[in-house]
Amino acid sequence: MAERHVVITGISGGVGRHLAMRAMQEGYDVTGLCRTPPADLPCETLACDVAKADQVADCFARLRHVPLWGLINAAGIASMNLAVTTPPETMRRIVEVNLLGTMYCSAQAGRLLARRKGGRIINFSSIAVALGLEGESAYVAAKAGVEGFTRAFSREMSSWGVTVNAVAPGPIPTQLTAKVPQSKLDVLVERQVIRRQCALDDVWQTVRWLLDDVSCMISGQCLHVGGV
Repeated sequence: MAERHVVITGISGGVGRHLAMRAMQEGYDVTGLCRTPPADLPCETLACDVAKADQVADCFARLRHVPLWGLINAAGIASMNLAVTTPPETMRRIVEVNLLGTMYCSAQAGRLLARRKGGRIINFSSIAVALGLEGESAYVAAKAGVEGFTRAFSREMSSWGVTVNAVAPGPIPTQLTAKVPQSKLDVLVERQVIRRQCALDDVWQTVRWLLDDVSCMISGQCLHVGGV
């Protein structure tokens, strides 16, 4: 599968790093994007703030000649706070990274995949959207935008054989949830269909299926890991 190249954003830690490691184990060539590339990942890494359209364009320009097969938009940030007490700058950054970063990377990857006439784009939403999670209004708004973008972009890319889907996990033990009180995580888990925290590999198995040829008839969907 070495002829299949995958770009993964947010590989400095958490979900993105795990997906990069597992994708390489499965035989994919991986290029990772993050603001500060880690030195200990055995794949190509490019410094990129996905919220900056010019930086995203520069990174994808360097990938014009690789056999790109997929993009996984795993970069994301959150801030537990009520909307009325969230600083405007924090709101803006949450929307820029989670929503605009997904859109910028998808647009750039979409051009390359259209030329190949096939491929996969996988975005990341969250169970917080379906549950309307209080205390995460800005994050929920940004991720809801990701889900809407996924549905619309899937239709735009369908004629080129490119599928576009979103994955929306429940709580995962990462830096994003480290500062969330355990009581709040427990409440979220209880509202899932499957009442346990998602493991990183639960997320990978869903992403792996969406990357594979067997998922060629699935597009414009949001898959909830844990169920809602």
